Amino acid sequence: MLPPTEPVRLIQVGAGMMGRAWLNVIAQSPDVRLVGLVDLNLEAARQASAGLGDLALATRLEDLIGRVEADAVINVTIPEAHAEVSITALLNGLAVLCEKPVADTMSAALSMVAAAEVSGRLLMVSQSRRYWRHLDAFRGQIARLGRLGIVECRLFKAPHFGGFRDEMPYPLLTDMAIHQFDLARDLIGSEPVWISCESFNPAWSWYAGDAAAQVTASFAGGTRFGFLGSWCSAGLETSWNGTWRVSGADGTAAWDGDNEPVAELTGGEPVRAVPGTGPEEIAGSLAEFVAAVRSGSVPSTEVHRNVMSLAMVEAAIRSAQTGRRTILADLLGEAYEHALSAGQRPELRAALAAWPSLPEVIGGSARSSDSQEISDVSPR
Repeated sequence: MLPPTEPVRLIQVGAGMMGRAWLNVIAQSPDVRLVGLVDLNLEAARQASAGLGDLALATRLEDLIGRVEADAVINVTIPEAHAEVSITALLNGLAVLCEKPVADTMSAALSMVAAAEVSGRLLMVSQSRRYWRHLDAFRGQIARLGRLGIVECRLFKAPHFGGFRDEMPYPLLTDMAIHQFDLARDLIGSEPVWISCESFNPAWSWYAGDAAAQVTASFAGGTRFGFLGSWCSAGLETSWNGTWRVSGADGTAAWDGDNEPVAELTGGEPVRAVPGTGPEEIAGSLAEFVAAVRSGSVPSTEVHRNVMSLAMVEAAIRSAQTGRRTILADLLGEAYEHALSAGQRPELRAALAAWPSLPEVIGGSARSSDSQEISDVSPR
């Protein structure tokens, strides 16, 4: 924990497009101070840090650890590098705020969970679309709806990114849907049991892989979640957050993803929307991270609580590939066995082997008696 009057000293790893967005947010926050920047391309780091003062630059995080005094790392590398960078930081005593997704695979994510446990340091995942003031209002309305039965999200956009996204086999699922899956977990308040997915690519699509998908998921407690999305649907586009409709025993709430949500109870009474007041998007992630580092509190997307969002993505892709429903317990068990058998630091292997059962360790958007429906898999 740090005194509330002292800024949290940060090393950022990654100086690409998203890295520059983070640098801008960090520069505007009085609660943090950037002390170092790491990128494989040192010239990119120099250009990104221009005007940010005297920063230590390096091509590897290891080269800055011990050279500068820091409290935490902001990990804005590509997903394939998330595990290596985060584990290095954690085991060197630094808290980590990692861009989503937590890792490129579930087995790597589980190793990161183990590293957080071994180090005793915070690993938080930046799920920036949780931080919207109108989303806070939507959460408040949903709390009035009683037992939830149906949660639906639709997302229709037509971005022309160019580059690697155009060549991904499942660009919508891999690069976008984790936001909506994570919000579904947040709003429903329990964990998914199974997922069924059909992915496809409209004839006019400019993506090589499937740019559209239809997903159905069943959550512990019986709530059904439906997602229909496309990244090649121009005209009448939705919010990047998607459009949402939530139906419960006592009423329904709807949010267009951008503006004030609306809700109505079964008797016809409207439910007032009370928006939040905090910072939004990645500024919201940073604010929650700083508060947790200073106080020792557990943020909403701490790594144990967040890995199930990545599991939903993997499960949807597996279902799309096999044409069958994916059981989350099966996917998690396989990821655990792979993490345990992979080349692993001895201390991380020991931490993984000590887990009593996966439901007791990961997940936790709501830890209740319903959690037993998620998995009866024991690692041992």
